[in-house]
Amino acid sequence: MLQNDGNKLNRIEELKSKLFSKNYQTKIEHRDGFSHLNKNNIPDVWDNGEKVGSSSFYNRDNFFMKTPVFKKFFVFSLSFFVLTLIYASYVFFAGGNTVSNDNIDISILGNNFTAGGEELSLVVGITNKNNSSLDLADLIIKYPKNGSGNFDSSAEIESNRISLGTIPAGSVRNENIKLVLFGEQGSLIPIKISIEYRVEGSNAIFVKEKPYEVTINSTPLNLSVEAPDTVSPNQDITFNVKATLNATKPVSKILLKFDYPVGFQFKSSVPAPSLGNNIWSLGDLAPGTERNISVTGKMVDVSDGEEKSFHISSGSQSSSDKSTIDVVFNSLSHSVVIKKPFIEAKLFVNGVYQREYATNTKTPIQGEIIWTNNLDTKVNDLVIQAKISGNAVDRRTINAQQGFYDSSLDIITWDKNSKTEFSEVNPGDSGSVSFSVSSFSLVSASGGMISDPVININVSISGKQLLSGYATTNLNNYDSAIVRIISDVGFANKALYYSGPFANTGPIPPKVGAETSYTIVWSLSNTANNISKAIIRSSVPSWMKFVGTVSPSSEDLTYNPSTKEIVWNVGRITKGAGITGLVRSVSFQVVFTPSLSQIRTTPIIINDAVLTGHDDFANVDVRVNKSALRTQLDNDSSFPPAGGVVVE
Repeated sequence: MLQNDGNKLNRIEELKSKLFSKNYQTKIEHRDGFSHLNKNNIPDVWDNGEKVGSSSFYNRDNFFMKTPVFKKFFVFSLSFFVLTLIYASYVFFAGGNTVSNDNIDISILGNNFTAGGEELSLVVGITNKNNSSLDLADLIIKYPKNGSGNFDSSAEIESNRISLGTIPAGSVRNENIKLVLFGEQGSLIPIKISIEYRVEGSNAIFVKEKPYEVTINSTPLNLSVEAPDTVSPNQDITFNVKATLNATKPVSKILLKFDYPVGFQFKSSVPAPSLGNNIWSLGDLAPGTERNISVTGKMVDVSDGEEKSFHISSGSQSSSDKSTIDVVFNSLSHSVVIKKPFIEAKLFVNGVYQREYATNTKTPIQGEIIWTNNLDTKVNDLVIQAKISGNAVDRRTINAQQGFYDSSLDIITWDKNSKTEFSEVNPGDSGSVSFSVSSFSLVSASGGMISDPVININVSISGKQLLSGYATTNLNNYDSAIVRIISDVGFANKALYYSGPFANTGPIPPKVGAETSYTIVWSLSNTANNISKAIIRSSVPSWMKFVGTVSPSSEDLTYNPSTKEIVWNVGRITKGAGITGLVRSVSFQVVFTPSLSQIRTTPIIINDAVLTGHDDFANVDVRVNKSALRTQLDNDSSFPPAGGVVVE
């Protein structure tokens, strides 16, 4: 080992001496090529001949290169790269046969403004810049029919489709289209213009869209309204509406709708409304046709200084709803300001100031008219009149305090002859006059009956205002009230033993420990007005038992054993029931088993009964109460005098 180390050192020293020697000659060799090196003969030590490792880096490269799998992979990758390069060059230089939406241009030539109802001409140009044709091409034009200005789900869309066939590569196709747009003046109508097409070798449908907008610069229907700008409460106000078709083509099924504010009470119109009290059918209109509508009403339950807006719109009728305007051609609004009248008269009925009042036939009507001079000047010759009319007025009961009732005109008058202070009323003065009236009985002795009974009270106040120069102006104002008479609903509650639809059993008088059955009969009558939602409720005491038999069986009578409540769902009680028509009634049985604690008493067999319902004409709820029934049956003519006292 020491000998080998010494040899290595000697060799190194020899190399150093040659390297640093001045006499050492460098030998330069010229070769035409590289010789193959035998890499396996390179030793990793200086002086021994041992070969450490049988392969080197170069040996591994030779191994991979000589393996068939890697040769194939290398050849495949190189071929794929070459083919890709060839295809890319072809597409770049030849353009291929692909079709792109970017190479399709849609141009629109036309006016961005049009008159509503007039024909709009547009020229749509389609340019195909692709190298392939567009097959089975269709031109599609869509726009909202109702002029809503959008394509949301609520808008009705008008759609037109024009077949273009094939548009060759590089060609231009122009199409003339004509549209008739409707809408209010100033509205913006969006139009979607699109091309649907196919390409060779594909069943897919491709779409290219182009938006376009048109503004309605004039409406096909002119609307105007004449009405006052100020109005007093409870004073008649008239709207004169004029509609004129200014389009060059006729339009069909035109509606006009009048939207009233809260507080407006419709009275009449010329012509009468087609639907409800605010929709008129103008029919088919030719160019230049004019329609006039006059609407009269009054503002009630409003305050001084309030502003109320009336909205009028007109357009084509919807095909699905005859009361709806499909496309609005024109609309306008008119506002009125509520102004306190110069002289004021307010009518109170039984102390209540309201337009409609309901009362029954047993309650007299007390009327009071409170008047006020709202001017800053005197009013002379003040006159207040109250006209009382209606099918329920008992004219013999009309009583005017300090006034005169003229039965030929049915008018009560208060003037300076009956009230001296009416000769001259100072600014801000106020006071009141009063009267009373009663209703007829709703059923006459002859069997006749008043239908929809009502009493109308119309009040007017007038006076004269003296102006400078001895000129006078007449002042007036009005008020009114409708008094509806509530129908007389009859409710009879009877307990029977010897009569009725059921055969009752058990001892009379009732005996302790023994069962005795009774028949309960509920019957109804009604006079002037229909009653709806009628229900009767009652219950039985804890010592009573509901048998369950009901007559007639068609009646909706139910019993709740947990609450012991009995409910008869009557529903509708027609006017005249039990008077001019058949009586409405229901019968059922209950059973009583007395106990020792009830000896010598007449126990309750059914508790209080309550009828509730709604008077459809008077528009008020009605209620009738009936007291509880005991074992002493006063409604059964065959029942003995002491037959209801419990015995042992």
